[in-house]
Order: sequence, then structure tokens, then C-alpha cells
Amino acid sequence: MTRIDRRALFTSGAAAALLAATGAAIADTPRQGGILRLAVPRDGDLMDQVARGAVFDTLTEIGPDGLLRGELARQWSSSQDARRWLFDLRDDVQFHNGQALGVGDVVTALEAMVMPQGGPALIEATSDTQVQIELGASNPHLPYLLADPAFAIALGGDVAKDLTTAIGTGCYRVERARTGRDFRATRVMDHYKNGQAGWVDVVELIVIPDAAVRAEALRDGYVDVAALPAPDGLTARGSFHYHPSATDMALAARLDVGMPRTVGSRSPLDDGRIAERWWRT
Repeated sequence: MTRIDRRALFTSGAAAALLAATGAAIADTPRQGGILRLAVPRDGDLMDQVARGAVFDTLTEIGPDGLLRGELARQWSSSQDARRWLFDLRDDVQFHNGQALGVGDVVTALEAMVMPQGGPALIEATSDTQVQIELGASNPHLPYLLADPAFAIALGGDVAKDLTTAIGTGCYRVERARTGRDFRATRVMDHYKNGQAGWVDVVELIVIPDAAVRAEALRDGYVDVAALPAPDGLTARGSFHYHPSATDMALAARLDVGMPRTVGSRSPLDDGRIAERWWRT
């Protein structure tokens, strides 16, 4: 198991409590505005995960508290045997090019993906705002499974491998994307999640393979968060948040970076949604 896998970076729900216990003064109330700059290793495709979490939405979302909630879907229901599912879509969602989310985009996107256990599936629109998924076998967990980033919804169902052409419905619109190098996105001002997520105005990601250089970038103010930095480049050189400790460091962040009380633990970097869940104090 890799170091990144073992620690899952800083995604355990204990992160916030640990930082508070060590005297980290993190504001509880998110604030709008500012830039969040993150330095990540090349291992694990972390830049791609965070970027896609900022650009795309899924039908459902598992919150940092582990509870399922709607994202592009307002509500859902199933037949008694959990083979036929109906998902009612939000009617206030737009893609980043200004086009309204259509039921056809959702059907096309899902048809291009491998349905989770219970497939193959018949996917069709039953109205302008409702999608029906009929599975080959019962699966009561389908709404949870559709929260996986693999089931992201894009314009025309095209979840582009090249993020430069990505058009999603997420809180952030791509401004620049260079695979394995860097990423920059700006907040969608009239997004349907306003006041609930997407706090910073700009998100920037940079891949820095060397842990010592990631530490240097944070120490010298070039980034606000560094994943798996070299500890000896930081502990004696300034004040930062450390997790899990200053001697066994998976994350270092500036003191003016705000984080939720509960941090998602299903995958690294707050379930890949750090861009929309974290803020600047």
C-alpha cells in the first residue's frame, strides 16, 4: 500500500478534530472569495481527481458525514424489488456554456458508462426532468453507487479525458488545464449551490513531484495547501496546520485556510471535493 493510500492524505473525519486539538484556529463559517492553491504529488492522479470534483456533478453525492444526498437529482424512488429506479432532476442547473441541463444529457452520459452491479441497464427519459434506470438484477444501493465520480454528468454525456474541453455543471469552470502539470478554474457565479459550496473564487492545482519542493512552495507562499510535503522543510520555518502531526505529515496548510468540521473519508482530498468544500478565512 502506498503512502498516499495508507494515510488517505487528510481525508479522515478525525482531521478537523485533530487540528482543533492542536490549537489550530480554523473559522467554522465558510467565507466567499479568494484563491485556493494546492500542491499535489504526481502519484495517484490527485490533480485530476480534484479538478474533476470541481468541474462535474453526479446525480447523487455522499456528504463528508457519510450521508447520501441529491446533487443533480432532487429525489429518487425504486420499485419494490429495487430493479427499476426513477430519478427526478433539478430544473435549475446549467452547464458551464450556459445550456440548461437536459434529461438527454443524463441518459447519454449514463448509457456510456458501465452500470454497477445489477447491470446491464435500460436507461431512458420518462419526462423532461425524469430518468428511469432499469437494472438486470436488484440493487438497493444504486443511489450510493451513482455518487461515484465515474458517473459524472457532462454536456452531451461527454466526460472529456482532456479537461481543457470539459463542460460540466460543477461549481467551477475550467480556465486552464495541462495534464499532469497544472489546473485553474473559476467559480460559476450563479451556480445552484451558491451559499452551500464553492466558496473560493479561483482554484489552482499544481503537480510538484518532489516533497521538499512542495514544502518550499508552501513555506514561501506560492501555495496554500501542500499534500505530503517534506516535514523538515516546514516545522522550523513557520506556522502551519499539520496533519496528522508535524513529524508524520500528510498535509500542511496555511493558517488562513478553512476546512469543514467533518472531512470526507472515502477518498483523498475530502473525497476529491476540496475545491468546493474548503475556503479562505
